[in-house]
Amino acid sequence: MDVSSTDFWIKIGVAVLCGAMIGLERQLRGKPSGIRTSIFICMGTALFITLGTTHSGPGADSTRVLGQVVTGVGFLGAGVIMTRGINISGVTSAAVVWVLAALGSTVGFGHYAEALSLTFMTVVILAGIGFLENRFSHLRKGVHQDTSIQH
Repeated sequence: MDVSSTDFWIKIGVAVLCGAMIGLERQLRGKPSGIRTSIFICMGTALFITLGTTHSGPGADSTRVLGQVVTGVGFLGAGVIMTRGINISGVTSAAVVWVLAALGSTVGFGHYAEALSLTFMTVVILAGIGFLENRFSHLRKGVHQDTSIQH
C-alpha cells in the first residue's frame, strides 16, 4: 500500500463514493448511519482488506482479515438496533452497515465496478422500497407502520 500510488487513491475514492451514495440516502431519510458514518465504514473496511492483502507473508491467509471485519461490523450494526417495548427499530440501518462493510471489502480486493454496481443497487432498493411503502398502505402494517403519516 503506497499513498503516492494512483491505485491507492482510486481505491479510497471508490470506497468514499460508495459510502457517500448510501449515506446520502440514509441521511436524507433521517436514518442512523448518515454520510460520514457510511463513508468511514466503507473506507475503513477497504483499508483493512487492502492491508490484509498487501502485508501478508508467505503462507498467510488474507481472508482472515475479512472474517474479523465481518465480526467487528456485526457489533457496530448491533449498536444501531434499538428496542422500545415490543418495537424494534434500526434493523435496516444495521443491515446497511453490513452492506457498507461488504462494499468496502469488495473495493479493498480491487473489484471497483462490482462495488459501484452493488452500491447503486443498494440505493435503488432503499429508496424504491421507501417509495412503495409511501404509495401502498398494505406495506405499512405492523412494525413498518409510520405513525407520522396521517391516514
